[in-house]
Amino acid sequence: MPSFATLRASVEDIPTIIAIQEKTWEPTYRDILSKDQIDYMFEKIYSPGSLAGQMQSGQQFLILLDGNRAVGFSSVSREAPGKFKLHKIYVLPATQGTGAGKYLLQETENYVKAGGGKVLSLNVNRYNKAKAFYEKMGFRVVGERDIPIGPYWMNDYILEKTLN
Repeated sequence: MPSFATLRASVEDIPTIIAIQEKTWEPTYRDILSKDQIDYMFEKIYSPGSLAGQMQSGQQFLILLDGNRAVGFSSVSREAPGKFKLHKIYVLPATQGTGAGKYLLQETENYVKAGGGKVLSLNVNRYNKAKAFYEKMGFRVVGERDIPIGPYWMNDYILEKTLN
């Protein structure tokens, strides 16, 4: 039976975040994006320098632990008074279906609420099956956005959830 907990990440945890991402990024996006786009975005978003910059610019990363093993992470930041954005949430493929993602999202929401957040927004690729998970967790589609990332595009839904 899983024994989940979260901890706030710091720059010392960047290697852990990268290790999790190396196991989750390709399986998550291989049916949606080309290998070249996956590689480009991974380097752009998950290099040690990029992650350090994200942390320094206000993103708080949370590491999901199952016992003493890191099995996922999320990151959020304040976008406006009362509004936060969920930038990333990933759990290792082997932990999907165990309640890990639900636990991590709930702990992320608790972090946001403790910081005065009333609304949590996120972007999800229009072809990502995680959209159904977010909707099950109370998010609703409020728009669409096409985002250029280098020579590529991310075609996303924008989802929001009002936190109680």
